[in-house]
Parts: sequence; structure tokens; C-alpha cells
Amino acid sequence: MIVIVAPGQGSQKPGFLTPWLERPGAEARLAALGEAAGIDLIEHGTVSDADTIRDTRVAQPLIVAAGILALDALGDSARLAAGVAGHSVGEITAAVAAGVLEAEDAMALVGERSRAMADAAAVTPTGMAAVIGADESALEARLSELGLQPANYNGGGQIVVAGPLDALAALGEAPPERARVIPLQTAGAFHTSYMQPAVERFRAKAAATPTADPTTTLWTNRDGSPVSSGADFLDLIVGQLSSPVRWDLCMAAFQEAGVTGIVELAPAGALVGLAKRGLRGVPAVGIGSPEDLDAAAALLQSGAAA
Repeated sequence: MIVIVAPGQGSQKPGFLTPWLERPGAEARLAALGEAAGIDLIEHGTVSDADTIRDTRVAQPLIVAAGILALDALGDSARLAAGVAGHSVGEITAAVAAGVLEAEDAMALVGERSRAMADAAAVTPTGMAAVIGADESALEARLSELGLQPANYNGGGQIVVAGPLDALAALGEAPPERARVIPLQTAGAFHTSYMQPAVERFRAKAAATPTADPTTTLWTNRDGSPVSSGADFLDLIVGQLSSPVRWDLCMAAFQEAGVTGIVELAPAGALVGLAKRGLRGVPAVGIGSPEDLDAAAALLQSGAAA
């Protein structure tokens, strides 16, 4: 059983889409995806610098578009996956893979999501930090003391927390026992109550977005359970803006389902890394560039043949 996973914000790098545009039809496809999202994805995916593509309004559409290009390139092999899931904004990419969203509708949706979240982040100066190796109950007690909130339960001993910048600094100065705190280059406290201003705005866009029911298992970040319908998917991703990403529960669901391999869509790396710690021994292929497509297709085909 092979699953496809799609990464979230922070996976992008300057120029990472350049090799994809050498593939036939990819440049026209990316231009159309960018038009749907309201952003020039060709420029940002090829020549924009790190600071520019760190902007939430740019990063989120870039990441979803990259995943769609990888799905296009995988072709029939992508349809051999026994299930799909995405981390944070990667849920929108996963919905394309599961047949819930058409690509252009997904890009219009992520365009509005990115703008709503960026505007919400601008209201109060906040940030995020990864905490590694902490006892979960001890960390949650410390977060309560500081007025911070958990944002991503990533599994493998990693929890991303978010909130005011001074509180994050205080956590770094006095972390829970045996924990490391790593500041993240993000523009706000995503997946916390600080994103509440974005929720209703995004809900209006989601309500106008056509969907279909999943054609394969699609696991939600809310709690790792399968999504039953396109309408439920939209409700879940709207609520997810201000609630934690439970990637740990998604990986637990993969394990319970009997996963035998993972393919991470472009821009890959983060989820393969988490799988190495949370799903030890499970083969994983990350699609960082078109050179990785053959290995990804081979893994997907091995699952179909098993």
C-alpha cells in the first residue's frame, strides 16, 4: 500500500521550479495555475529570491502548483496510490490527487487562503518555532504559562508552537527538559487562534468552490481520519486554519492502514524526513526534481503489483 503525501509551507526554495519547466507543456500549465491563483508562478518559481517566496501569498500557491506539476508528470502512476494526505496547505494538493478538486479550482482556493492568512498574520506580530524532544505534557504546560499554542504535531518528537515573538524567545531561553527550540522563518502563528480573522473570509471562498467526493482515501489533518465527501473536505480545511495540524495522527493512520511506502510530491523533503522517524522502515521517495519521478513511479507501481 503506497500513499502520496504533499508538503506544506516552508518547503519552497529559490528557483526550484526551473527544471520542471523543461518538461513539455509544463510552462503553459504553470501559467494557467498562476492565473487561477492570481500570481505569477513562473517568475516566483524561477527567479524570485528566498525572501520573496517566503511571503505567505507567494509560498502557498507555489507549493500547491509544484505538487500539481508532479502529479501531472506521474500520470497514471499517481492513480495507483492507495491514499493521499497533505500537510497544512498540502491538503489542497492532496485533494487534487484524490479527485476532490480540479487543479484550477484548487489554485483559486489556495490563492484566497494565502491572502487571508497573510492578512491575519499582519494584525499581530507572531511567529513559530519547532520544539524537538520535549515531553508533550511538559511542553503543553510551558506553552500555557507563556501564552503560546501548539500549531503542528508532526510526530517523531517534533511539535511546532506559535504565538507572540517575546513568548517564543522566552521558550527558547527556558525550554522544557531535554527539548530544543528552533525558530522558524514564518510570517505568523498559523493554525492557532491568531488565524481566526482568516476563517470566515476563507469560508466564503470555499463555499463557492465545486468539489467531488474522494476517489481514494484522503486523510484529514484534523485527526487523521478519512474524509467522506468533498463538502466535508472544505469544512475541514476552513477550520484547519485556526486549529493544529495533526500530522502525527495522519502517520498513525497510515501505519494502521498497512502503508508499505510513501511518495512525497514536490517540493519534497520535510514529510520524507518525518516518515523516517515516525514510520521507521517504510520506504519513502521524495520528488525534489523531475529526476526523482522514475523512482516515485516505480514505488507506486510496486504497491499496485503487491
